[in-house]
Amino acid sequence: MAYRALRQEYSQMPVVTRAYITACVLTTAAVQLELVTPFQLYFNPNLILRKYQIWRLITNFLFFGPVGFSFLLNMLFLYQHCRWLEEGSFRGRTADFVFMFLFAGLLMTIFCLFVSLLFLGQAFTMMLVYVWSRRNPHVHMNFFGLFNFQAPFLPWVLLGFSVLLGNNAIIDLLGIAVGHVYYFLEDVFPNQPGGGRWLKTPSIVKRLFDTPEEDGN
Repeated sequence: MAYRALRQEYSQMPVVTRAYITACVLTTAAVQLELVTPFQLYFNPNLILRKYQIWRLITNFLFFGPVGFSFLLNMLFLYQHCRWLEEGSFRGRTADFVFMFLFAGLLMTIFCLFVSLLFLGQAFTMMLVYVWSRRNPHVHMNFFGLFNFQAPFLPWVLLGFSVLLGNNAIIDLLGIAVGHVYYFLEDVFPNQPGGGRWLKTPSIVKRLFDTPEEDGN
């Protein structure tokens, strides 16, 4: 019964969320089975530019460490907030959702050229949490039954919890910063006097991911 429920839940995930979660789980499984090592996955500009190990631009977003409490917690928040965004403010806008992934990933990669961070999956999860929390400011949250707060405080609560677990605060702060940049350019600046929309999904992304509307005739 548990397997059937899990299979049904998996089949009901929206397409981008399902693809990202699947890639993360398969990458972790490959490391656990010793098919690959984290040394083949982490972000390394020298190996990318000199050895043409281009896959590192992607795999550093897919590995969250060995299976354990931290991994499961990251997967939970990634699954929840990625799905809530895709089924909420990005419903029917798959191309725009993919473009947000590309934009956030590019900003984080540029930042990593100046700061030594090896894996960015946790930062990416925090970015998703931040964007969702700002677009749902009136949602009431409860953190493990300890205290209540509204959604915009969620990234900061998770940052504090992550620090208590001994994680590097820079990773979560990077996710918050990139999430804020996206939120400001997409939701705030276009509505300001003299503002405009700077982020526009490229037409090639729209052609790849958006289903063309059917002609009613």
